[in-house]
Amino acid sequence: MKIVTVVGARPQFIKAATLSRAISNHNSKPENLFIEEKIVHTGQHYDPNMSDNFFQELDIPQPHFHLNIGSGTQGAQTGKMLEKIEDVLQQERPDCLLVYGDTNSTLAGALAAAKLHIPVAHIEAGLRSFNRKMPEEVNRVLSDHVSNWLFCPTQTSVTNLEKEGITNGVEYVGDLMYDGMLYYQQKANRAILGSLSIEPDKYILATVHRAENTDHLDRLKAILQSLEEAAETIGSVILALHPRTRKILSEKNFQISNSIQVIDPAPYLETITLLQNAKAIMTDSGGMQKEAFFLQTPCLTLRDETEWIETIECGSSKLVGADTIKTRQALDQLVSGEWKPDFSAKPYGSGNAAEAITACLTKSLV
Repeated sequence: MKIVTVVGARPQFIKAATLSRAISNHNSKPENLFIEEKIVHTGQHYDPNMSDNFFQELDIPQPHFHLNIGSGTQGAQTGKMLEKIEDVLQQERPDCLLVYGDTNSTLAGALAAAKLHIPVAHIEAGLRSFNRKMPEEVNRVLSDHVSNWLFCPTQTSVTNLEKEGITNGVEYVGDLMYDGMLYYQQKANRAILGSLSIEPDKYILATVHRAENTDHLDRLKAILQSLEEAAETIGSVILALHPRTRKILSEKNFQISNSIQVIDPAPYLETITLLQNAKAIMTDSGGMQKEAFFLQTPCLTLRDETEWIETIECGSSKLVGADTIKTRQALDQLVSGEWKPDFSAKPYGSGNAAEAITACLTKSLV
């Protein structure tokens, strides 16, 4: 059985590493149907810190195809990916195409396969923020509606699909990111705390990359103001600056306060250490919002809505958007001890999503 896996962005590399490891374990047993996996890297994330280094660090098999798409407008980037992925699929003729999440790489892969009548498996299916202005929301909805297997990370995502009339091929398997965190947490690199001269529980880790924040300068300015206030309140803010955000800040001549320590995106094993030892996280990343929950670190989510509503319900995350008042209130609650998340819930499964996905695909494709 042959599977083509399409990845293009940092969170997808982590999920792909987790599933590839499960496939390798499956293949190690002679009685099992052998799975041949071909990895396609679209190049959506092309900065070495967000792409190439991940394959080395996480021991992901090197991509068989690197499309080198790079940046561009939503339509142009997706169109280039669609064309090149179609070429790969016509060459490889897999039994299944596998996509992750909600990026342009996800949508391009799903559309290319569907048009060639190749079954599509969508991992992280059913997530909804219910904001169609977000490109990620459009990507995930369209990908779900052309998929044959919809692997859901939460019961909420199953319900979302039911409301859209999608019930065939839906499987609640849990969250691959949780699988990955359980595995990589044991390998975390703690040296970064010393190299950045920071102490556990005395800093905030921040990231900003979503178009809803970076493409609206009033929101971006407000978020930078909130980060500056956070540094004054907590003592230190570490801003892992996405290349796209760095470019926008430079073009608009935005100045970042000296109280904020700016770093390049860290390798994943160092990021786990930063996440686990932070007083809190400030981010617009859905993946990091969830990772903070896994590591029991409070998260101020710099968005107005989220598809990961379980983190809101258990109190591990607070939606503050670009609102400086909401952010200040959340920081005050953090410092006073009034903010008390409930980390006892297990909404993302038991850490065996990769095995469940592998078993489902092999059973269905025999």
